[in-house]
This record gives sequence, structure tokens and C-alpha cells, in this order.
Amino acid sequence: MKKILFAFVILIIATSCNSTKKTIQKSTSSVVSSDFYKNQFVGLLVLDPETNDTLYTHQSEKYFTPASNTKIFTLFASLQLLPENVPALKYTVENNTLYVQGTGDPSLLHPHFEDRTAFNFLKKYNTIVFDLNNLEDEKLGQGWAWDDYQYYYQPEITPLPLYGNVTSISNTNGLNVTPDLFKEAVVRTWYKKNRELKHNTFYFSPSRKDTIEIPYRTDSVLTRQLLESALNKKITLSKQLIPGEKEILYGQLSDSLYVRMMHESDNFIAEQLLVVSSSTLSDTLSGKKTRKYILENKLADLRQPPRWVDGSGLSRYNLFSPESMVAVLNKIYRNVPKQRLFSIFPESGVSGTLETWDYDGGYPKLYAKSGSLSNNYCLSGYLITKTGKTLIFSFMNNHYQQSTSEVKKRIQQVLRQIADSY
Repeated sequence: MKKILFAFVILIIATSCNSTKKTIQKSTSSVVSSDFYKNQFVGLLVLDPETNDTLYTHQSEKYFTPASNTKIFTLFASLQLLPENVPALKYTVENNTLYVQGTGDPSLLHPHFEDRTAFNFLKKYNTIVFDLNNLEDEKLGQGWAWDDYQYYYQPEITPLPLYGNVTSISNTNGLNVTPDLFKEAVVRTWYKKNRELKHNTFYFSPSRKDTIEIPYRTDSVLTRQLLESALNKKITLSKQLIPGEKEILYGQLSDSLYVRMMHESDNFIAEQLLVVSSSTLSDTLSGKKTRKYILENKLADLRQPPRWVDGSGLSRYNLFSPESMVAVLNKIYRNVPKQRLFSIFPESGVSGTLETWDYDGGYPKLYAKSGSLSNNYCLSGYLITKTGKTLIFSFMNNHYQQSTSEVKKRIQQVLRQIADSY
């Protein structure tokens, strides 16, 4: 009798689950199959990570331009390779001389981080030799738009970033420039460009009241000058790699970098995280090396291996499928405590790029990463349903000509329907 009752209960549960899936599939298909999507590309996958049950799939095996959804893969790589505190410097001391290599840590003198571990460490030594030749990558990523060099979201990639590799200029109680080494390089006039292409001449209108961040053109000599100015001491540059075993100085909490990357969609932090992750593999820095290592050793099971060319998603060469995106989100979900994980991702109606995504008093709740380039918008992450279950989804939209706000409305509609049904 007990066996019959148990089988009956299982049958009821299975019937209920099938009914729920059919409801989700019907309501979701009515949206993604509508005329709105007729002349564009859309892919969607929704997974229940507890049962590993696919609740809905539509072209989820196809490749899409992910934009800043790429940062989800960068987060995964960083979680795999970086310790609790980011490696700030590699160094050795010989005859009272400090020999230093950069690790790609983006936080040194960065205006949004307060950790001064590396700076205070350098202040203790009178004789410092820097090796700034250990980065293999180009300063700008593969497939980046060349004419975006002057905008805050595309700083150069370097082995020893300073000040976020940007110049901050404001006009509050007089001209304020950080780093102040560039103060004489600011021309106070309106001009169509923020900076000259090949050198560090910046343009800032006297009528501006906001603060603008402009990437500066980097090189080893300029890095030395900026360090000398900040530390108030002479720095020597080495043309050779620092020999021998090196110590590692740990600084900023790694999670603080992840939060800024994900909440603010900070491209600079994303690119440098791949570089600093490579410092755990060898002394030679390379975001490309990190991507290759992760794909071959941690993500070899992906059914659609991505074309992953940068850390931020600035490049349109990137190609990812919703299925791969969900697979990586699932791996993170299974290995990172939920409270920590959800603090790293933007929260709908509360933080970051999802601050304005408020449906109805905070329901349904999303912890997700958005990604946008012109004519492309993607959203991938975690959806909390009406019953409190966590679902993983990736909703990718490419090559549309309607407004992005209309695309978002349909994403919201679909996710709301799923949250109500499951």
C-alpha cells in the first residue's frame, strides 16, 4: 500500500512539473515567436540548477555577440585563479634595493579603491627598480573600436596600472586634474575630442560642471614619472626581467574588484582581472593566456566553445551561446556561497546596471549581468521565482533596430511570467 501511495505522489509531482513547464513554454514562446523578433536574433535558456531541468530553450546553442555578458566568464576565471586578496606586486630585495614587477592589479592609486597596501610598501624603500616589460598583450583589445580611445570605458591595458589609467578632470572651485602631472596638458576649450589620438593633450570646456575621465596614453617612462610624483622619490626602470624567486605582496580584496566590474560594468577592471589572473600562472602577463588556460582546463566541457577575445566584452569578435553562459553561471552557483555570489552581481531595483529594473516592489528579484552594444542587448544571471526557487537564465538579443527599452520590456515580461509560474 505504501509503495502504491509513494508512486501516486511521484506521479502527481511529475504531472505538476510537466504542467508548469508547458505553461512556461507556452507563455514564453508567445513572446519570443512574436513579430517583434522577426528581423533580429534571440536566444534564451532557463535552467533549474537543483533539478538540472531545462524549463525553456530557444536557439540556446547558437552563437551571439555577448557584449558585457563576457564579464561573467571573466568573473569565473578570476574566481578560479585569484586568492582572497589580489596579488598587487611581485618583488625581491637585494642589497637594500627593491626590484618590482607589476601583476596587472588595477587598484594602485585607483580613485574608487581605498587599499594602500602596495603604495605604503613602496614608500618604505629608497631605491626601487621596476620591470615594466612583462606584459605580452597589446594595450587595446582585439576588435576594439579605435575611435573610442578617448572615452572613459576604454582605458589601455598595462602591467602596472595607475589611477585606473585615466585622467580625471573637473571644474569645481578651479580646475582639478588627477594625476596632477597632466594639469599642464589640459587645454581649457570646447573641442570635439576629449584627447588627441597619439599624445596626452586633453580638452575640457570651462563651462563643464561634471567630472570627466579620459584614458591617457601609457608607456614605461610615463609610468615611472607618475610613480615618482606619487611616491616623491626616484624610480629606475630595468630593461631585463627580474631574476630569481619573487615574493608576492597581496593587497585589495579580490571581491571588491569583482563587485565593481559587475555592478558598474567596469571594462578596465575586467581586462586587468584577466591580466592579474595570469600572474598566478607565470611571471609573463597575458589576458590571452588566462582565457586559454580557463577554456582548456576549466571549461573544456562546454558544448559550444566560445570565441573569447577580451575580458570586458568591448569586442564584437566575442561569440558566446546562451547555453555556455548558463553553464558557467551554474558552475559559479555550485561553488560560491549564495550570499557572496548575489552580492557580486547587480540586484534588480537596487544596484549597478540593474538599479532601474524594478518590476513590482522588488519582485521578481534578479541578480544578473547586462551587456549592451549598439543593436545588441543581453541579460544573464539568476532569477528568484515566486516560490523562492533560484533559476539560471541567459537571454541574448542581437541585431535589432528597435529601441533597447522595447527589448528590455520583453525580457521583463518573459522573466515575470516564469517567476509567476515556477
